[in-house]
Amino acid sequence: MSGRLLPTDPASIGGHRLLARLGEGGMGVVYLGRTEAGSLAAVKVIQAEYADEPDFRARFRREVEAARRVTSPWAVPVTGADPEAAAPWLATAFVPGPSLAEAVADHGPLPARSVRVLGRMLGAALRQVHATGLVHRDVKPANVLLAVDGPRLIDFGIARATDETAITSTDLVVGTPGFLSPEQAEARGAAVGPASDIFSLGCLLAYAATGRPPFGTGTTDALLYRTVHDEPDLDGIEAEDPAGAEGDTAGVGLLTLLRLCLAKDPADRPTAEQLGTVLLVEDAVPEGGRIDWLPDDVVRAIADRSAAMLALPDIEPTVAEAPAHDSASASTAGDGEPPSPGRRRLLLASGAAVLLAA
Repeated sequence: MSGRLLPTDPASIGGHRLLARLGEGGMGVVYLGRTEAGSLAAVKVIQAEYADEPDFRARFRREVEAARRVTSPWAVPVTGADPEAAAPWLATAFVPGPSLAEAVADHGPLPARSVRVLGRMLGAALRQVHATGLVHRDVKPANVLLAVDGPRLIDFGIARATDETAITSTDLVVGTPGFLSPEQAEARGAAVGPASDIFSLGCLLAYAATGRPPFGTGTTDALLYRTVHDEPDLDGIEAEDPAGAEGDTAGVGLLTLLRLCLAKDPADRPTAEQLGTVLLVEDAVPEGGRIDWLPDDVVRAIADRSAAMLALPDIEPTVAEAPAHDSASASTAGDGEPPSPGRRRLLLASGAAVLLAA
């Protein structure tokens, strides 16, 4: 969801006219921006006080480099960035659909086939992530956006190259409790490799299938303990036979898949490559932009939000206030007089209102 811009927000960043706020965290703000060509983008801007810290700027620079290395159709692409700016920023293609977390919260768990197809597409995204030598380390429902042609994996803010030393402390738990691996929960550092993302994907798919995290809710310490020591809660997921009339070529059932992904030992988990070549071979990725693998109510939610966003490029751009003119210069301005502050506020409010309606 989005919210209106605040008076302290900039009018533009890196050639993007800012239209609304998409979200805010402890380190910065994500805006909805529009380029001069009319393309929409999610623009992540880091607060200046954090950008002044050399370690933090190094982490952000690494985020930009990591995101640019991933070219999967199921991962959101980078469209621009400036990690050296006073307020570093990163722009990615804007996906108007809801996150998986929103879709499940609003419409309930997904059918087993939907979850299997989702797993295949996200497995393909992770296959590309891992092929470039990266580990995402924060695969969770909020970091998967649903678009008209499939999901998009977003946010490489804590991704790490498998052949590099992490900048973060070795005893720091990195990730989202409830959707991280046992090796992340125990802060094993270099042991957090591609198999960690597969465990997180298993948590995400279990959430999509049941509407609840597989290790429950509660305090961070409780979630970390359960992740390391307890078996996941997969109640309600039937051990179906996906092969049917196709023999044994359809891969494994959803329950079996989740148990494999959620193995405590990283060596016992499948790879992202195996998800698409062995385990989910009959769950084809949608073609031609079809999304009939999703329930109708989720399809309508994606379509409604996408249709509303398509109108945004027609919003009249806001105009920055010009410097004050003396009487002499004003007399020669002619028809080029800038809009009044009141008109500028009206234009800003109009853009935000359309976004809130969406």
